[in-house]
Amino acid sequence: MDAIDRRIIKVLQIDGRMKIAELAETVGLSATPCARRLERLHKDGVITGYSARVDAQKLDLPVTVFVSVELEQQASGGVDAFERAIRAFDEVMECHLMTGSRDILLRIVVADLNAFDRFLENRLMRVPGIRNMRSNFALRTMVRRDVLPGLD
Repeated sequence: MDAIDRRIIKVLQIDGRMKIAELAETVGLSATPCARRLERLHKDGVITGYSARVDAQKLDLPVTVFVSVELEQQASGGVDAFERAIRAFDEVMECHLMTGSRDILLRIVVADLNAFDRFLENRLMRVPGIRNMRSNFALRTMVRRDVLPGLD
């Protein structure tokens, strides 16, 4: 990847709906070479897809909860089983394997405390292999970035 590829990625992170001609002009290429580079970035898995950024609160999903999970088994079998189970839960927006005293960090989005309680009781607490969980509720998001650093 060179500086032009990085500019393409940065521009598309800001506006993923940009037409090829506009993208090419923005990054200083003609349309055909820009399209070829974009195709290669897709093929190489650098660009993995496109989506709309939405305001969860306006969709009646204002509650964000971070759940730290400690697994009974930290061997790959236990982690893999947990990962397979958690992929089925739409409320889980992110799932990270962590270092430190907690094995997993989940970011959960729900409508309210009752919805979170139902998620815990009917879904998360039924996943085998969990030793302990700790929940932290986000009061507000102070920083959210959609553009990765270091692409200049």
